[in-house]
Amino acid sequence: MATAQSWTRLSATCLRLATNFPPIFSPSAIRFYHPPPYLMKVGIPDFLNGVGNGVEAHAAKLEAEIGDFNKLLVTRTLRLKKLGIPCKHRKLILKYTQKYRLGLWRPRADLKKA
Repeated sequence: MATAQSWTRLSATCLRLATNFPPIFSPSAIRFYHPPPYLMKVGIPDFLNGVGNGVEAHAAKLEAEIGDFNKLLVTRTLRLKKLGIPCKHRKLILKYTQKYRLGLWRPRADLKKA
């Protein structure tokens, strides 16, 4: 009996508290939204330019040998090594492809000044 009374009192208190606060998605709670300046369609040169650190020097070689950006995302280190890409650049490429696949990183678009 005591459990039922405490449950009723708790639910009534929660209901009363919930009605005192404004809803989360009310027009007053909406903030201004600025879309991030990310590239929508990413190619191999755009991706390597986003990585930076001299990796963009291998853009022509990767474009010729691998061809497609989706194939670059699943390329392993041995294939990059056979293409003659140095260890430091291989590590950067593989690190950023993993981040891209997980959705944690995207190459930024160059902001055009008007």
